[in-house]
Amino acid sequence: MALPTLPDDVLARRTQLPVKPAPVTLTGARVELRPLDLDADVAELHAISRGAANDVMWTWMSAGPFADVAALRAWLAAQVAAPDGQPFVVRELATGRLVGVANMMANVPAHLKVELGAIWYPPSAQGRGLSAEATFLLCAHAFGLGYRRVEWKCDARNEPSRRAARAYGFTFEGIQDAHLIIRGGNRDTAWFRMLDTEWTDRGPKLRAYAGTRTM
Repeated sequence: MALPTLPDDVLARRTQLPVKPAPVTLTGARVELRPLDLDADVAELHAISRGAANDVMWTWMSAGPFADVAALRAWLAAQVAAPDGQPFVVRELATGRLVGVANMMANVPAHLKVELGAIWYPPSAQGRGLSAEATFLLCAHAFGLGYRRVEWKCDARNEPSRRAARAYGFTFEGIQDAHLIIRGGNRDTAWFRMLDTEWTDRGPKLRAYAGTRTM
């Protein structure tokens, strides 16, 4: 049986989108996202990532916590150099301070899909709607470019990330066992996704959700 054919304009997007996401600035009511600048941003990012209170934040990441600025820079430099990714710093507009990092990564224009990942915010920035608005801005940007699918993946044991994905309107698709080896250990990965056909309904709900979080 033949596969259903997509419209010509949808198929044309596959050759119009770059493999490395374009560096753009996205601005909302509470946060601004702009491409990570290793020279300008890493020292401030290292400062907000330090301290015992932040150690849990690194549990689910591929590395960290980082002893010094140089170590964090090396880790972030690989994200900046990724041929299919673009890291963004998240700046809180009210204070002018950086509060975290989020990536558009694992970008596959040929299939009109991209992942939001390598996301981290220190505890001081959590629960205030900043991550929700940043996610809204990235999803709105991706769907505005013509992507059909935005993915969210995390360690299956990472309940905070799984709760965030569900709260933001992503659909749980299942767990891929033995998906990755992280820090020498096994990672089973929980997969979530948002589709362009869902965004019309879920996008406004995500924006409203971000706006109702405690400042």
